[in-house]
Amino acid sequence: MQLYKGDCLEVIERAGIRGVDMVLCDPPYSSGGLFSGSRKASTRSKYTSEDYNGAARFQSFSGDNMDQRSFTEFMRMCLSRFRSVCRNGAICAVFIDWRNLPAMTDAFQMAGWVWRGIVVWDKGISRPNPDRFRNDCEYIVWGSNGESGGKPYPGCKNLPGCYHVKSVSTGQKHHQTEKPVPLLRKILAICKEGGTVFDPFMGSGSTGVAAIETGRDFIGIELDSGYYDSAALRISNAIRRRVNGPGKAQQGKAKR
Repeated sequence: MQLYKGDCLEVIERAGIRGVDMVLCDPPYSSGGLFSGSRKASTRSKYTSEDYNGAARFQSFSGDNMDQRSFTEFMRMCLSRFRSVCRNGAICAVFIDWRNLPAMTDAFQMAGWVWRGIVVWDKGISRPNPDRFRNDCEYIVWGSNGESGGKPYPGCKNLPGCYHVKSVSTGQKHHQTEKPVPLLRKILAICKEGGTVFDPFMGSGSTGVAAIETGRDFIGIELDSGYYDSAALRISNAIRRRVNGPGKAQQGKAKR
């Protein structure tokens, strides 16, 4: 297990990360508002409400203020760099919402990944949208580094393309836009057993927790110090639960 604090593009170069079997990440969507002024607001203003949403207690996170053109180019650069550290046939799965779904699929293909589809996450909750369809879902753009999979065989995986998993309740959150660990465990089923999972936008470490709980190695990068500290603690606790039981925690290899 390796954790790094810093900009993912810089850390990848410095750390010499290699041999990744799956990239699973939840980058800032840069979509919290239809107008320039709205996008420039803090994530606390865009995604939480101090009136009723307990997630407002967390710090705002970086990188969520780009327009769509800048977001597409940023994700193209990131996804290209991520692919360079992956094995042939590795899987990449990236969360996004409806607003920037087209930009993400463009960036994914520009970066050289073979785009293979979209997984739907039904969150079970959404903001009211009077006389309109609710935006109940977020999406996972996924594909492979070259060829992946083949002809069906006895016992092969046949994973669903839609998951109904409730969002993390505000009282249980460690991050403003945290993804539920049960969902991440299901998504990680496409990664080979014992493989290495890489999350370059680690946030509060939910992907790392899911990787440890499913017996996979984990490499994570997070830019914001507060969330990095939260991730390091959560992942260390996950290692303790899996390896050492309720006793002394095993320390991971954390780098700054």
